[in-house]
Amino acid sequence: MSSLVVRARRVVLPDGERAAAVHTRDGVVTAVTGFADVPAGAVTLADDEVLLPGLVDSHVHVNEPGRTEWEGFASATRAAAAGGVTTIVDMPLNSVPPTTTPEALHVKREVAEGRVAVDVAFWGGAVPGNVDQLRPLHEAGVVGFKCFLLDSGVPEFPPLDDAGLRAALTELAGLDALLIAHAEDADVIAAAPGPAGSSYAAFLASRPGAAEETAIGRLVAATRDTGARTHVVHLADADALPLLRAARAEGLRITVETCPHYLSFAAEDVPDGDTAYKCCPPIREVRHREALWAALADGDIDLVVSDHSPCTPELKRLDVGDFGLAWGGIASLQVALPAVWSGARARGVPLARVAEWMSAAPARQAGLPRKGAIAVGRDADLVAFAPDERWTVGRLLHRNPVTPYAGRDLTGVVRRTWLRGQEADGAPIGRLLRRGMAS
Repeated sequence: MSSLVVRARRVVLPDGERAAAVHTRDGVVTAVTGFADVPAGAVTLADDEVLLPGLVDSHVHVNEPGRTEWEGFASATRAAAAGGVTTIVDMPLNSVPPTTTPEALHVKREVAEGRVAVDVAFWGGAVPGNVDQLRPLHEAGVVGFKCFLLDSGVPEFPPLDDAGLRAALTELAGLDALLIAHAEDADVIAAAPGPAGSSYAAFLASRPGAAEETAIGRLVAATRDTGARTHVVHLADADALPLLRAARAEGLRITVETCPHYLSFAAEDVPDGDTAYKCCPPIREVRHREALWAALADGDIDLVVSDHSPCTPELKRLDVGDFGLAWGGIASLQVALPAVWSGARARGVPLARVAEWMSAAPARQAGLPRKGAIAVGRDADLVAFAPDERWTVGRLLHRNPVTPYAGRDLTGVVRRTWLRGQEADGAPIGRLLRRGMAS
């Protein structure tokens, strides 16, 4: 039987941060004891390192099969391990086929098997005409279902109209399964000016905050009428927060996430023509960024996940810098933790809160009870993190190098990652997970 003991002067545990030793056997945490209570051969972290639970990133576009030149299971999970992320949940679109049937899920699992450096779970997709596939996908172990409320950008994953949304939610309410929604409204965007050209201000005007607010309002109404569980992905518009607060106060089961890029950047600072910053919904003005931070602190936003959505450099159209032509998506899987920690540290937010937002909360959302905390019975997913070390983002392990974080100074370095008690150094040691199970 394999065992690992790691001790540190600072260990982030569910009940707070303290000096402790974490004992593991066969990939599972078996005890958390005092710092001095260790056997010979225990790993002792350096004085400037904190032991964190492995991160769970529940919003990752791996894109394989079908668009593997954008990213892939091998490259994405290597980058994840290097960034302290020990579990990812793969989105159902941008791959071909999309994960909208059990057969497509089987294809994706076959492609990923034996090639992943961290553990991987899967979202299913809710699209027009596949209501009869939702239960079989749920039974096959997807953690929930992703839908779009406007064009997704890829033709094989069309959006749900209101009737389709309510049909899907009615089916999922009977399963107590989660629907997560890209919430922007097509009619609001159609009425806005087009995004062509290099002006970031013009691109921002083409995706107004009202598009998020209108779509979230539709989602709230459908949640109320069906009794289903829903979740808003990648919130950028802080003006939608009152809608969500009111819905939650009403008792509706609706949660919300935001992303490192909305917490790190502001529209006022995005250079014209730098399409590495293009994402949908867009990075908004500084007042939105600061309000998102405040909402996290107040518990009005539940989790922070990367929305890692890379593509080839050619599709980013850096050659012409046209926000209308460029693919929208930000590559950030490897830098999510230091990006968020850099902002949190500057605002006096403790590291334990960051671990809650990026590990415990997404593990709960995805129904992965063995993940998300350093506690007895949980998987021994551990990260040695140096929170005070500064570094400059260079070439990352993502398949393609385009990211707005390139050249950015961040604070916090992942020095070592363990997956189920085993060093996660990029080797294919990960497992494919099903909802509610460790493997």
